[in-house]
Amino acid sequence: MFKFNARPWWMNGILLFCAFMTFIYLPWDIFIKPLDQDQEVWFGVLFTGWAAKFGALIHWAVYGAGFWGFLHMKSWLHPWAAVYVVQIALGMLVWSVLGGQESGIVRGLVVAGLFLGLAVALIQSKPLFKANHASNLQ
Repeated sequence: MFKFNARPWWMNGILLFCAFMTFIYLPWDIFIKPLDQDQEVWFGVLFTGWAAKFGALIHWAVYGAGFWGFLHMKSWLHPWAAVYVVQIALGMLVWSVLGGQESGIVRGLVVAGLFLGLAVALIQSKPLFKANHASNLQ
């Protein structure tokens, strides 16, 4: 069993989110969700159909790596988790601009700001991803 107190509460939240995406949502999305209902967003652009299924496979790999990396606090996860979160923030901005509604743009800016704050927290947490920290997780 791993220790939840070995990482900050917000990082445990990311770990649990990655676990949900890896073991519950993405297998359902890839194998069960009908093709005509499938949608994936990358960089703020909506993909549907087979492009969405392919995107879901990439998301599955990303969230699986995130789950493993946060579970064991792997050094290779830093700074890539932050880079991915920045991509989400930029995607939120693109998505809100493409939507065209002023309230959507404001909402997109707020959400993007929250994700950028998370990216900063991930960058600043580099000491937690050191190889010697991983031994504290056992």
